Amino acid sequence: MIRQGLSTVSGAERRSMLRKKVQKGNLVVAPGVFEMVSAKVADRMGFDALYMTGYGTVASYLGLPDAGLASYSDMVNRVSQFASITQTPMICDGDTGYGGYLNVMHTVRGYEAAGACAIQLEDQEFPKKCGHMLGRRVTSAKTMAEKIKVAVETRSDPNFLIIARTDARTSLGLDEAMRRAEMYARAGADLLFVESPESVEEMERIGRAFDLPLVANMVEGGRTPILSFDELKSLGYGLAIFPATAFLAAGAAFEQVYSTLKRDRSTAKLDVPLFEFQKFSELMGFDWVSAFDQTHVQED
Repeated sequence: MIRQGLSTVSGAERRSMLRKKVQKGNLVVAPGVFEMVSAKVADRMGFDALYMTGYGTVASYLGLPDAGLASYSDMVNRVSQFASITQTPMICDGDTGYGGYLNVMHTVRGYEAAGACAIQLEDQEFPKKCGHMLGRRVTSAKTMAEKIKVAVETRSDPNFLIIARTDARTSLGLDEAMRRAEMYARAGADLLFVESPESVEEMERIGRAFDLPLVANMVEGGRTPILSFDELKSLGYGLAIFPATAFLAAGAAFEQVYSTLKRDRSTAKLDVPLFEFQKFSELMGFDWVSAFDQTHVQED
């Protein structure tokens, strides 16, 4: 059979794999993916999970900031595309659930059906903002706890993970953020995500406070210190996401390539690492296109 680069691992298998990996005392590292090339490259690396970054996905898909401008339809479309071409369990940013409780139900159903293995929901008011930006406003803790309950009740596969994120640290302080995280744990969240702690000491305090696996958001240039794998694991984190690294590196490479081409009107002296063209073509699936063409010869 000629494979067309589509996933051969079922969603149920991937969700089971991810739940077994994300445990207290274990640390899963998930690189951010933001469009199809990044997903294909990361998928072949052997990670335990991939993270569909909202910031990067909105930027690459719409060319807009992650400020509540992408709709549920925009994002579930991306979830489906990512999951269809990868084998690795995918953790997906679900923003605020795109509305009220009924919207959360619809979002969880849609993300799970599209192939996500986990959904991240946050307690920001709509329109939301990137978690390392200032000016974020949070909804009531009670409202968010009810959203988590709805998400837990809605999922059809118990291995579909619900990640509860609070953005309260920046505007209301760490004590309030931790109080909210405790409420979300009681509501049934599988992982807790206290967004943007601002020091190692704050991260240590968060790590000591909860029994559930915790999410560390490692954003280069963001508000949280970038720690090593061993440091994060020792603090009690169960999932480390690196949402921005790849698109920041890609942006720097784009700028250098285009600057050189503008200056020299040629790439003869380009000093940027390049993916070998033949290998890139194989990654995109031109090998199975050739096999298909040979199998189905078109006669004149």
